[in-house]
Amino acid sequence: MAEKKSSNTGYDYMILIPVIALLGVGLVVDYSASSHLAAHRLGDGYFYLKRHALFCVLGLGLMISAKNIPFALYPKLAYPLLLLSFSLLILLFIPGFGYKVSGACRWLRWGGFSFQPSELAKISLAIYMAYSMSKKGPNMETFSRGLLPHLGVAGAFMLLIVLQPDLGTAVIIGCWVLIVLFVGGVKLVHLFSVLMVFAPIVLWLVLRADYRLKRWWAFINPWEDPEGIGFQIIHSFLAFGSGGIFGAGLGNSKQKLFYLPEPHTDFVLSIAAEELGFVGVSCIVVLFGILIMRGIKVALNARDLYSSYLALGLTCLIGLQVLVNMGVVMGLLPTKGLTLPLISYGGSSLVLNLFAIGILLNISSRT
Repeated sequence: MAEKKSSNTGYDYMILIPVIALLGVGLVVDYSASSHLAAHRLGDGYFYLKRHALFCVLGLGLMISAKNIPFALYPKLAYPLLLLSFSLLILLFIPGFGYKVSGACRWLRWGGFSFQPSELAKISLAIYMAYSMSKKGPNMETFSRGLLPHLGVAGAFMLLIVLQPDLGTAVIIGCWVLIVLFVGGVKLVHLFSVLMVFAPIVLWLVLRADYRLKRWWAFINPWEDPEGIGFQIIHSFLAFGSGGIFGAGLGNSKQKLFYLPEPHTDFVLSIAAEELGFVGVSCIVVLFGILIMRGIKVALNARDLYSSYLALGLTCLIGLQVLVNMGVVMGLLPTKGLTLPLISYGGSSLVLNLFAIGILLNISSRT
């Protein structure tokens, strides 16, 4: 009886408090970053704020549901979720279903809302990988059972995502898969062989697309073309530099005034840096640090192998997205359209990240 009660009650506040704090920061900074854009483009300065608040409510509802679902149900969802997310990715390529933005077909659209299947694919892969690796156990060291099946499933998803095209998300999923497989016991020589095979493929995909090459040149030397390919990252630098220690104050960003494109999504941290300064950004980094460290501790203390793999996989997913987004806006990585979890405007990412955190809370309540 005690075990049943512990799996349905109690929240890990070392996870919950940083999450609520980051959602609060996201609401404030997103409104500040998007109000001018929304007023100019849509005639309603509160448009993005209202939608972001709605996504927060939906995501929190899904998080609470994921926390209270009997944990034994998650292994049973591994293959149905995998099939569902794979089907939705295929649906993008069927005329009339996929919604194209800037030449990329990454969204399914219903009414005024859109959904990005690749976000669901990440969660589905995490649940599947945890289930499969825990079932294989010591066989994870073998190439045929430990590496090949997982690489095949993940590779199929990555191929569909590359075809959208969205190479950045596919590379992030690939890096995540290698981390999880390493933790699961796959031999380093096998993982190194995979890198040797796929690195040239990624390089070829970069070289054959002009816009990807331009992103690399903007990363290497943005000042060579400050009015063209380097425009976005240079203005991100200006936002960080002008923020100083304590920032210019909420609402006082200059870069959000149509300098940084879509400042409420991929480059929202730049606006936070300009308005909240080094102190504000440091607080955001600390909150993410607490969340990620707690997620790792939950994985280490989990009562079974499946729970441990799942907690680690979900934590790594969130952590990788945080590292990549922060690296991009600070010029440490090439530009990639990836939102900052729990802060950036973006319904699919926000809602499904909260769902992942709900699963993490579920695992934590069972330790």
